[in-house]
Amino acid sequence: MKHVWQDGRLIAPEDAHVAIADRGLLLGDGLFETMAVYNSRAFDLDAHLERLASGLGLLGFGQTVDIHKLRAGIAHYLASEAASSAVLRVTVTRGAGPRGLAPPKAPRPAIFMTLAPMPPTREKPLSLHIATVTRRNEHSALSRVKALPYLDNVLALSEARAHGADDALMLNTRGTIACASVANVFAIRDGRLQTPPVSDGALPGTMRALVLSLSEQAGLAPVENSLDFSGLGEADHVFLTNSVSRVTEARLCNGTLLQRRAGAALDRLRGLIASRFDAA
Repeated sequence: MKHVWQDGRLIAPEDAHVAIADRGLLLGDGLFETMAVYNSRAFDLDAHLERLASGLGLLGFGQTVDIHKLRAGIAHYLASEAASSAVLRVTVTRGAGPRGLAPPKAPRPAIFMTLAPMPPTREKPLSLHIATVTRRNEHSALSRVKALPYLDNVLALSEARAHGADDALMLNTRGTIACASVANVFAIRDGRLQTPPVSDGALPGTMRALVLSLSEQAGLAPVENSLDFSGLGEADHVFLTNSVSRVTEARLCNGTLLQRRAGAALDRLRGLIASRFDAA
């Protein structure tokens, strides 16, 4: 990464600074989106910007961010960096404000973008650990957007790594599975493609939406229903999705071996996703 994009300017990473009174820094008052850059374009950009706009509306300062101008800024940044394959993160905070929780009456958002190398495709299936140190609050509106405070996810992943697992499964307040630390959870069972509904605390992920839309073409019936540990153990296949890693299989959960009997359907799904990337 040669430059970062900050408030409409391309600057060296060491010259990028956040104000000491920035509410994103002090209070986590902001949002972010992470997306895959493929063939020099941000994949599924419309879906990411739609979720960002929805989140900004939820936080109450959507009218201060010009999404069309932000889209143009993304295109300019990717072209300037000659980014053919990368991971793009867009971060928006409410900007600086006075001391206290009350938002400023006239916020001036801080917007910045960074690029990172695309991680290599993972070939080895994941081992999972069900986090006990924290839970996903499905009753919070923030569970439906990518808000800056991600410490629940950090704690869950740290616990999983301490138990020798690759990723954490996060339960909601009712004890059913909501998501992984940075991914949505899917299970294939008897020809059905199951995933927790948003009402269970699942983030409405962009790759989640794409997988659900392509499932019937892969010969699977999409079903949004609550999942628990026993449901994973009885599934034909379990996998995680996010916008960067796409689809990653799981092989263990809390030391229990997970079945991998729906490989053909999963391969069809992967092929359909790859075709969408190529078409974009």
